[in-house]
Amino acid sequence: MAVPSWLERLRAAGKTALVQDGKRKIHYLFEDGKEMAEEYDIKTGQLISRKWREKNTLGGTGKWQVEVGEPTSPLLGALESELITESSSNPIFMRKDTLSSFQWRIRNLPYPKEVYSVSVEEEQRCCVIRTTNKKYYKKFSIPDLDRHHLPLDAAALSFTHANNTLIITYQKPKEILAAEQQLQKELKKIKAANSGDGDCKTQ
Repeated sequence: MAVPSWLERLRAAGKTALVQDGKRKIHYLFEDGKEMAEEYDIKTGQLISRKWREKNTLGGTGKWQVEVGEPTSPLLGALESELITESSSNPIFMRKDTLSSFQWRIRNLPYPKEVYSVSVEEEQRCCVIRTTNKKYYKKFSIPDLDRHHLPLDAAALSFTHANNTLIITYQKPKEILAAEQQLQKELKKIKAANSGDGDCKTQ
């Protein structure tokens, strides 16, 4: 039996929708017990955040892992926060997409643009950020391409640097754009509860 496509998996998942603060929030529950939560801007349809959660080894609920959007800051105890005060200047890696591209921002990188190189490692299915001064190195994957079984394309990758932030852009392939359009149509069919309406409506 063929492995269901990502779009088919999304269609088959139990979905709940909530409209709140100008955002459409969608919660997915997959057959394997994994959960995914997404937030979209209602006016533009732009994805604001995507988080994942799965059961831990004891069957309890695990922590949310952020794929797109602001990283959740770990809650540090008073003692720990005093010990780790310098962390505010560490590079902060986050993904923030646009309608036409996947985009990552790494804050707190003060070096000039010519120091950086961003490349595609096709065999490892990831992108790699290097610096000539050896001050920063990062590997990251593009889960959307993995879910759609699409190859990485070096020509789709570009980067710029401004205000101590490295901005990496990967143009979405046409297959992803088509799938996202299809998904938006599906999501609009879900009866969404407005905040204050009580429980969310499930498809």
